[in-house]
Amino acid sequence: MEKNELAKTVYDTAHITGSFILRSGQVSNEYFDKYLFEANPRILSEIASHMRGLIPRGTEVLAGLETGGIPVAAVISHLTGLPAAFVRKKAKEYGTRKLAEGADINGKNVLVIEDVVTTGGQIVESVKELRRRGAKIDNVLCVILRNADAYEIMEKEGLTLTPLFTMKKADGVSRLE
Repeated sequence: MEKNELAKTVYDTAHITGSFILRSGQVSNEYFDKYLFEANPRILSEIASHMRGLIPRGTEVLAGLETGGIPVAAVISHLTGLPAAFVRKKAKEYGTRKLAEGADINGKNVLVIEDVVTTGGQIVESVKELRRRGAKIDNVLCVILRNADAYEIMEKEGLTLTPLFTMKKADGVSRLE
C-alpha cells in the first residue's frame, strides 16, 4: 500500500470526533483511537512495513512504550529481526520489577517506538528511566505526530523524533500526511 493510501486508511479507521482530554491535559475535539488501527492486522502490518525504513542505522533494540507502542514495536521486530523491549509506564512492583521486559537494553542503542504523540510527555519520562538503566537513546519513531511542538520538546532531551505521519489541519479539516 502506498503511504498516502495508508494515511487515508489510518485516518478513516481511527479518527473520531467529540470531546477528549489528551494525556497532555489538552482538550481536543478530535482523537486518534490508536487501538482501532493497531488491532487491525492488515493496517498494522502496513504501518510497520513503512516504519521499518525509518529505523536509524545502528539500532540494536526496539522499545515499544506501553500500551500503544508495544504492538507497533512487536510487528516491526518481526519484520526486521531486531529484538524488542516492552516498556511499562513504571516498573512493576512484583516479580522481576522491570521497567522494560523482553530484550536487554543495557548498553544498547535503543529506538523508542510510540503510536500517537502530542507533546511527548510520556516519551520523555520513559526515556529518562531507560537511560538510567543503561540504554543509549537518541531517536524516537512514532506513527502519528499530532503537534509539531513535540519536535522541540524531544530536541531538549537530546532526541530526534521521526513520525510516519503528521496531522495537518487546513480550513478546519484535519488529515494525515
